Amino acid sequence: MQQLDPVALRHWLDGPPNSRPGVLDVREPWEVERCAIEGSVAIPMAEIPSRIGDLDPGRPWVVVCHHGMRSLQAALFLERQGFDRMHNLLGGIDAWAVQVDPAMPRY
Repeated sequence: MQQLDPVALRHWLDGPPNSRPGVLDVREPWEVERCAIEGSVAIPMAEIPSRIGDLDPGRPWVVVCHHGMRSLQAALFLERQGFDRMHNLLGGIDAWAVQVDPAMPRY
């Protein structure tokens, strides 16, 4: 599992469509309603084990939460399940708002 900073993720998402990662947001629904990275897949952390079939294990994934701790745990779990292209967003959605999208609401 690799750590990825928000600016690097922005560049990756701006790249060719066939090379873009999936963005997995593991925050709670109320958090995702407040702010989210466009195009992300929202699955609360507690639901990951029961919804693992919703995710393509062959695709690179960047996991996102508020500050990067829940996402780290989720990415490590997915790695143990055979997902070998996992990334954790350093600083989470809060760092994304500060470094990439200052208009995004913070909480």
